[in-house]
Amino acid sequence: MRTYKEVLEDGIHLLDAAAIEEAGLDAWLLLEYAADIKRAWYYAHMDEILDKKTESRYLEMCAKRAQHIPLQHITGSQEFMGLEFLVNEHVLIPRQDTEVLVEEALEMMKQEIFRSKGCLQLLDMCTGSGCILLSVMHYAEQEGIFIEGTGVDFSEQALMVAQKNEKHLRSTKKDEKGKVNWILSDLFENVSETYDMILSNPPYIRTAEIEKLQDEVKLHDPFSALDGKEDGLYFYRKIVTDAKQFLKTGGVLAFEIGYDQGKEVSDLMKKAGYDKVFVKKDLAGLDRIVCGVYY
Repeated sequence: MRTYKEVLEDGIHLLDAAAIEEAGLDAWLLLEYAADIKRAWYYAHMDEILDKKTESRYLEMCAKRAQHIPLQHITGSQEFMGLEFLVNEHVLIPRQDTEVLVEEALEMMKQEIFRSKGCLQLLDMCTGSGCILLSVMHYAEQEGIFIEGTGVDFSEQALMVAQKNEKHLRSTKKDEKGKVNWILSDLFENVSETYDMILSNPPYIRTAEIEKLQDEVKLHDPFSALDGKEDGLYFYRKIVTDAKQFLKTGGVLAFEIGYDQGKEVSDLMKKAGYDKVFVKKDLAGLDRIVCGVYY
């Protein structure tokens, strides 16, 4: 029989030996999940005996993490914009970088041109887990902005995850009013409506660069959610061109981009006739989103 502290130390050692970045943090997060405890409780009870069943479950999780399986695939969830999203191998794990796109969309929606519409039509292209669409809708409603949202993905498995996230989030906030539609489509192929705003975090990593990524990403995130083809711009070209017929007059197109793609994506949008194109940086000072308006 061993204590919480001893078992945690075993987890840290196991992950450290497997060269897991932030081994201590991941070992703790897995213990928090497996034992259903919080840090304050742990410090008050670390010398107490951990039951054998929980210890075994915890060490099994650590063994999986030692194989560079993402922490989020083991726990089945990831926090994004302060909300919990269910994730698995069929969707890209939500990243903090993507929160910049959500935050900018919410700021733009506060403009009078959008507020005066009553209910906004929002499309999230390449929706994956649905984290962008559902986060925008959740926080917009808190500002009195109501949205009819549409999430589009070519992966049926991804849309199943997004639908589960919609159900999960709305089970905790039953008064949300905005309607959500999910469309199985290769980009705009099965889209027929027009929208006030189109958001997208498309695949944008150059194919040759994927092999250089961490094992957690290249082996466990869906390849199709990473691969932006040879120059990383394939999906930007397609969406920039096709989105024009699906945007209402004065509608906004906003992308997440790679840190070195700001100028290229901006130029694509300007050449396609978008106005007021701008690039916004993330907290690290790197180019992260590009936005433009189409009239």
